[in-house]
Formats: sequence, C-alpha cells, structure tokens
Amino acid sequence: MTRKIADCRRYPSETHCTLTIAGEEDEVVRAASEHAASVHGHEDGPALREQVRGMLEDEKVSV
Repeated sequence: MTRKIADCRRYPSETHCTLTIAGEEDEVVRAASEHAASVHGHEDGPALREQVRGMLEDEKVSV
C-alpha cells in the first residue's frame, strides 16, 4: 500500500510551517485536519477533511 503525505511547505502560511505528515490515507487526513485547525485556524469538519484528502500526495520511496 502506498503511504500518503501532507506537506505544509507546499502551502505558504503566516507561520511558515514545515510540518510533513505521512502514513495511511485516513490517518494523514485526520492528523493534517487537526493540525490545520489547531495551528492554522481552519475549522475542522467534513469540508476541510475532503479538501485535505484532495491535496495528499503519494509518498515517494527512494531505493
């Protein structure tokens, strides 16, 4: 199974956040949404979680 990543560095913010979250899709959506609410002031809910899900990328594995 391909792990997913959410990388705050791809989305400029006032806090210049550098957090990257990696794991199974549902885990990353939950953690990234909670982070977006607690650190960036977004309202956590179904709309945010769907937006986060749409922004996830596959983790690139280097060999």
